[in-house]
This record gives sequence, structure tokens and C-alpha cells, in this order.
Amino acid sequence: MSFQSTFANALLDLEELPPAGVDAGAADPRRRFAVHRNNMVAGLVKALVTRFPATVKIVGAEFFDAMARAFVLAHPPRSPQLARYGDGFPDFIDAFAPAREVAYVADVARIEAARTRAYHAADAAPVGADSFAALASEVLGGIRVQLHPSVEIIRSPHPIVTIWAMNSGGPALAPIENWCGEDALVARPYLEVNVHVLPPGGAEFLHALAAGRTLGEAAQHALDARPQFNLTDNVAALIGCGFARGIITTSPPSPRL
Repeated sequence: MSFQSTFANALLDLEELPPAGVDAGAADPRRRFAVHRNNMVAGLVKALVTRFPATVKIVGAEFFDAMARAFVLAHPPRSPQLARYGDGFPDFIDAFAPAREVAYVADVARIEAARTRAYHAADAAPVGADSFAALASEVLGGIRVQLHPSVEIIRSPHPIVTIWAMNSGGPALAPIENWCGEDALVARPYLEVNVHVLPPGGAEFLHALAAGRTLGEAAQHALDARPQFNLTDNVAALIGCGFARGIITTSPPSPRL
């Protein structure tokens, strides 16, 4: 095992002795190495605090620090991009027994993780309403729509967009009277990352478009899943919010001579 691997393993194992040769001249090398280990863990916890501020507010700073510390020791960074560290944190929260009493917090964390990814996603100019308006009505059902590269959908049985907004400087904290599931769409079509609540069937519709289905097929899929699905409202959102980056039309076959 290389020295780097030995050093990294020692940092993540609280019982591990300092690697041979580290602080060899120190009076208490184990204690000195523990200071370095604690600084490393504290730095990664701080990165998670920065990325998941709404989650911190929901569970409290002390609980979050303990949960984040457990995550850091179990899942150290695999990339030098520290801003993206914590992509797996929501799944970790799902399996973290002390957090199970706050069942929605993992999905709120998924919104926050998606917001970071959307911020760093590739830029792409959204398709404008004029591009859709230029299409003949008879071909609309057969078009395929490419979604913006920043688009992510988070589905939840909890009102996660409302909860996230209340803990992110949006509406004031208040009891949620109509406690029902919300599907969140996170995207950055322009400069700002936006979080939207999808209408009924919206998640199924967009997932089907992302899978390469035609507009007509995607609409039917959404309608089968959610009878309340409204195609007009969803296409309006697709255009108006900048969720689409391209339209692929299927040319009719050439007549045989």
C-alpha cells in the first residue's frame, strides 16, 4: 500500500495509528496526528454545511454536524471538486437512523444537492416559444424535446419544495395545512438556479421526454399515470421556464418513385 493510501486510511479511522515516519520526532505523535485528522473532518463538514443550509436549519447545527461527521468518515471525497462533495449525502441521511423521525429531510437535501449540480451544469440556450409556434400542429405530437442539461427532478411524498423554501429565506415558517407530496424540478436555464413545483403528471411527462419519447407519447404516459395531467399547462411551463434546449422533428418518409 502506498504512503498516500496509508495516510488517507489513518485519517478516516479514529483507531488507526499515525503512519510510520509522520511526526516521528513529536513527543506524542498520535495526539498531533489527531489534530490533523480533526481539521480534515471539520473542513469537510463545513463544506457540507455550505452546500446544505436548509437541511442544517431543519435538523439544527449540532445534529447536522454529528450526521455530517459520520458521513465524512464513511464517504471521503473522491474528487478534487469540493463544491460537489456530498452528492451521496441525501442517500446517507435516508439510512441514518437518528434522522428517520424527520422523514422529509433527505428529500430536502436532494433539492439542495441538485441545486449545486444545476449551478455547475453546462450552459445551453433554452428554446423559445417562437420555435414551438413555428411547428405545424400536425407534427407536434411527433416531436422530441431535449431537456436543458441542468434539469433534475426530485419526487417525494412530502411537500419538499414548500419545506425547502421556508428554510431558504422564502415564505416564513408556518404549519403546512395541506400536507401532500410535491415533485420538484431544479434547473438553471439562465443565470439563477430555480426550484419549481411540478403540476400533476409533470414528473412523468418530463421523465418520458428525457427518455426520448415523443411529445404525444410523453403526454399519454403522464395522463395514464395522473388523470389530472394537463398538457397545455405542462408545455407552457416547458417553454416559459426554459426547461427545453432543443426540438427534434421527425421528417416524413420520402415517397417511393
